[in-house]
Amino acid sequence: MGKVLLTAVNDHLHRSGIKIAKGTIVDATIIGAPSSTKNKDGQRDPEMHQTAKGQQWYFGMKAHVEVDSKTKLIHTVLASAANVQDRDALPYLLHGAETRVWGDQGYQGHAHLIHRHAPRAKDFTNKRYRFRGKVNEVEKAKNRNKSGVRAKVEHVFGVIKNIFGFRKVRYRGLAKNLHRLEVTAALTNLYMVRRRLLNA
Repeated sequence: MGKVLLTAVNDHLHRSGIKIAKGTIVDATIIGAPSSTKNKDGQRDPEMHQTAKGQQWYFGMKAHVEVDSKTKLIHTVLASAANVQDRDALPYLLHGAETRVWGDQGYQGHAHLIHRHAPRAKDFTNKRYRFRGKVNEVEKAKNRNKSGVRAKVEHVFGVIKNIFGFRKVRYRGLAKNLHRLEVTAALTNLYMVRRRLLNA
């Protein structure tokens, strides 16, 4: 029902004049899971895994999202183990009608995936600008401009985690947590445009 609810909310927003545009931002955030084995099963959730971010290790799942670059509305979500690469979620996130796709360096070098699933989309993902100790200032400046758009997704993650409290998983297994993520995404979309809806 979670996916049905997200679709229904987006359809309602579309009918209200709040349309998802053709530019999209893809990103992922880690949702923590209990790493303790002090439970009745004596083991950690087998569908959750650990991953390194920076110099820290995290155990849990990843919430992958596709967010509209103009309205910041969530179009698609996906739940995976935390060790799944961000780029591996691309085929499941893109809806096919995009004309531009933004993402961080976790998606670089995969323009072929973007074009396969969104043939008209231009690749605006951040590119590596440092190679063998040398900095490509042109590419660095391009990344800075792209990040101005891409940063909008952080507002969405802030609402998901801080307003609706989805900082840690509540259930065992990915299926139930995906359902919770879909419901939270629907609520997040309503929250993001609440003033427009109230003034309509």
